[in-house]
Amino acid sequence: MRKRRTTAEPMSVSQMNEPVQRINVTILSSQYEELTRQGVNVSALLRELIANYLSPSSVNVHVDPETRELFDTVMERTGATDEELALELREALKRLLDRQVKALSTLARNLSKE
Repeated sequence: MRKRRTTAEPMSVSQMNEPVQRINVTILSSQYEELTRQGVNVSALLRELIANYLSPSSVNVHVDPETRELFDTVMERTGATDEELALELREALKRLLDRQVKALSTLARNLSKE
């Protein structure tokens, strides 16, 4: 299994000066074991996930394993940035929207014929 690509930045000086809250988090033993095996700093991972969840400019998309592997490969081997990916995603979303609009237009025309 590939190590997950992360966009986590080290905490900035201003973030280090922010008060922190210690919490108790319960995860599956298998999750803990895998994170430990990968050498993941769980606190940093949780901070990143929470920051992404709260961010107005972060998107989380669930994909099949093949797509995930392709994503990891392309991003790791090409050095592509999130900004480059965002441009491609925007174009893909426009194409998807165009297809959906056409399908809805066809449906509306067919319904109006009945």
